[in-house]
Amino acid sequence: MASMRDIKRRRASIQSTGQITKAMKLVSTVKLQKSRTKAESSKPYFNQMYATISAMLERSGNMEHKYLSAGAEGKKAVIAITSNRGLAGGYNNNIVKLIMGNPGLAAADTKIYAIGRKGRDGLARKGYEIAADYSEVINEPLYQDAADLTVELLDAFGRGEISEIYLAYTFFKNTVVHIPKLVKLLPFEREAAQDKTDEETKARALMNYEPNAEEVLDMIIPKYMSSLIYGALLEAVASENGARMNAMDSATNNAEEMLGKLEIQYNRARQGSITQELTEIIAGANAIS
Repeated sequence: MASMRDIKRRRASIQSTGQITKAMKLVSTVKLQKSRTKAESSKPYFNQMYATISAMLERSGNMEHKYLSAGAEGKKAVIAITSNRGLAGGYNNNIVKLIMGNPGLAAADTKIYAIGRKGRDGLARKGYEIAADYSEVINEPLYQDAADLTVELLDAFGRGEISEIYLAYTFFKNTVVHIPKLVKLLPFEREAAQDKTDEETKARALMNYEPNAEEVLDMIIPKYMSSLIYGALLEAVASENGARMNAMDSATNNAEEMLGKLEIQYNRARQGSITQELTEIIAGANAIS
């Protein structure tokens, strides 16, 4: 059995750690409230943006455009959104596993555009090429950050350096549930019409473009990409704070549980010490008499 001194030292250490995790939980809770409000208020816009682009292309017929067909050459690009800090449970590791678990995103054929140092370092250790590092963006995401990243990606896509663009982020469902998602941004895939009768399909007029389809899509699809990237950033920040709050809550509970067990051990050690001292006193008194 550990000595009373060792138990007291360990108990003091755990108490200190518990105070830190409790403080971090409170900070994450405050940050979660702000980031959750931003994510939930902006979500309808980004969902509508995706639905609008899908509906436009569905009604455009067999139209040829550089953003609608994959390049024959070039690696695949993945925008990996994680955090710059740890202590968030499996939040960062889930994105790394999501990318590695996709058979079409092998390390030899994939470039990573990293937003968040934890994901950048994790994927670099697995052999992935880090094409660009935008880790500072996740600290305070702005729409302009998403727009700048979109310009860089579209330039590389136009030059044939990358053939496909994916977005890996964590979807914020609620405070407890955060879902890693992988979304293909380019080339844009038309969604097949579902649950529509032949009459409904024929009744839908084809989309008309002015001045022409190429100019319109050249302007709209970059906005679509920027909107989805910015929406993913807001979702990721809310998910990170939620994951860290849950992780710190669990750590605080574990610290309290360990303190309870150490208290029992300390009392037992103290009782054993008292019993031993009484036994020695009684034995000494008997020897004198």
